[in-house]
Amino acid sequence: MVTAVKITTEEIKKLRDATGVSIMQCKKALEEAEGDMEKALMVLKKKSAGIAAKKSGREAKDGIIVVKTAPKKAVMVVLNCETDFVAKNEDFKNLADELAQKVMDDGPDAVKEFAPEMINPVIQKLGENIQLGNIEVALGENLGVYVHHGKAAVIVTLSGGNPELAKEVAMHIAAMKPEYIRKEDVDKEALHMATELFGKEVSEMDKPEEIKEKILQGKIDAYFKERTLLDQHFIKDETKTVGTLLEESGAEIKDFKHHSLI
Repeated sequence: MVTAVKITTEEIKKLRDATGVSIMQCKKALEEAEGDMEKALMVLKKKSAGIAAKKSGREAKDGIIVVKTAPKKAVMVVLNCETDFVAKNEDFKNLADELAQKVMDDGPDAVKEFAPEMINPVIQKLGENIQLGNIEVALGENLGVYVHHGKAAVIVTLSGGNPELAKEVAMHIAAMKPEYIRKEDVDKEALHMATELFGKEVSEMDKPEEIKEKILQGKIDAYFKERTLLDQHFIKDETKTVGTLLEESGAEIKDFKHHSLI
């Protein structure tokens, strides 16, 4: 007759401190590993991967956005979960912070490779699907960063100007959500869809064809002007556009990264 190994409270506490999972999960893992702490850790790791696989099909639209900065470099990491409750959890926030720091130190590819090992134990602990979302890396002399309550974030890269101006533009982008930097960036598909949408509206007007064409072009121009960064009125001074603001400062926007969970 095989005698069952007695699992002590101290051993359960040690495993719980190391993993953060529930007392019962720790007790069962230690029992399965016959009291061997290293084997118990392997048991929990295997189970966390299984739990993560089962939850992977569940929708994860909430989460947090973390931005890390260093001289001439900024990274943005989106970590998704199912609910705002978990998004506010310290373990979840710490995980997002660790992932962002790893992107800063080792690059996106390294994070994508090791993300499951980092994420699965937290899934096991918190009981929700957690997925690594967008990763963005920006390099440049003048970088501006704005993060809104961990739910929206922008990184702006300027040529000329200064980091303070870049941050002002980043705040504007977070509020106004432009889709393009300049009108030349509007893609053919978006232009085609807008032409069809407004074309149907204008075709029903009782006006000469040449007037309809001018009205249609006016509607298309106005539509994309609202969605083009350089043509938008600057939120802190609506007497000038973002394009004018940058021009007055001798700056040019090279790129922006924007993600929102709102």
